[in-house]
Amino acid sequence: MKVEQIYKLMNTVTNEILGVQNPDGGTSGDFIVEEDLSNVVDIGKAIFEATSVDNYVKTLVDVIGRVKIVDRIYTGSTPSLLKDGWQYGSVMEKITINKLPESEANESWQLTDGASYDPNVFHKPSVEVKFFNSKTTLEIDMSFTDKQVRESFLSVDKLNAFISAIYTAIENSLTVKLDGLMERAINNMIGETLYADYGAAAYGTKSGVKAVNLLYLYNNTVNYGGTPLTASAAIYTPEFIRYAAYVIKMYQSYLNKMSSRFNVGGLPRFTPDDKMHLIMLTHFADAAKIYLQSDTYNDEYVALPGSEIIPYWQGSGDGFAYDDCSTIKIEIDKGGSTEHIDVTGVVGVMFDDDAVMVANLDKRVTSHYNAKGEFTNNFFKQDVAVFNDLNENFVCFIINDDT
Repeated sequence: MKVEQIYKLMNTVTNEILGVQNPDGGTSGDFIVEEDLSNVVDIGKAIFEATSVDNYVKTLVDVIGRVKIVDRIYTGSTPSLLKDGWQYGSVMEKITINKLPESEANESWQLTDGASYDPNVFHKPSVEVKFFNSKTTLEIDMSFTDKQVRESFLSVDKLNAFISAIYTAIENSLTVKLDGLMERAINNMIGETLYADYGAAAYGTKSGVKAVNLLYLYNNTVNYGGTPLTASAAIYTPEFIRYAAYVIKMYQSYLNKMSSRFNVGGLPRFTPDDKMHLIMLTHFADAAKIYLQSDTYNDEYVALPGSEIIPYWQGSGDGFAYDDCSTIKIEIDKGGSTEHIDVTGVVGVMFDDDAVMVANLDKRVTSHYNAKGEFTNNFFKQDVAVFNDLNENFVCFIINDDT
């Protein structure tokens, strides 16, 4: 099995999530940098390790009258993409029927005297087997002392609270990084879908079936002949938001029906409501609530379908601006060549539960005691498999007027 170390990428991811300038990668000072996801998501690809640890705390004074320890657990905000796992074996095998069987003439109603009807013809089904065999891994190392730190606390309760806060910080860090991996699983699928519908073309010049440019459709239908609405004004325009919600709600019905139009592989697929994810960018989702539902008596007619909300796809920048939060800037591998996906205005995705899979999470801690230094090193390890299946339904919605 291929296991990648992802600490460099995940440090960059952490900075993007926290809104901190990245000193490495891209232009110095970038808040959102181009990420190479070719070794992150398995179609297959793999991703890697995160985080580094500083030296153990060396600034505590000998006597402290009162200690307030921040110990707040972060539960994460990424959509519910984590699937179950397995203990033995490394490969996930997925078997699908690629084509619907063709119908033939019913010879029961074409009987001819003296004719022979052969029931022994073999009809082979069209079956595809995909093997997913990669995982991502990361590790957080932390050193714990006993004797050296006792002098900084007045009671065993405060000492234990301090140690507990360190454990909480480690768990919060692992949660942030797992959130980042799940977001990258979605981002990679967005990149694959955009490339399938647009290639390297400007995203504002048309609208695809899987990568739907809501602004292009609006300017060429409802607003046809008028002054074209710009992307910067679109999310503040109630008429456009109403039209966009209408299109998104229609896609829910589209994906319910069997079709080969809504996946990159072009295979016949359908997605029932209980297997469908709809994730919307908060800028767009909240605009729909404020501009549409707040002044509508029958708000169920303009409300978006039940969806999960995400504050940004890749990073928040330094101020949660719409352009930063709606931007995806990644690299994908297409047959050995690197394709750069750089698009602003991604406002939502709708996809099948099998299209984006984050599974087989394995968290564990190992430790080693250093008798000479009288400290214990704990190694917090986290493995998880990240998969995209391009043969399953996935649609992304963008607002883009690039030329």
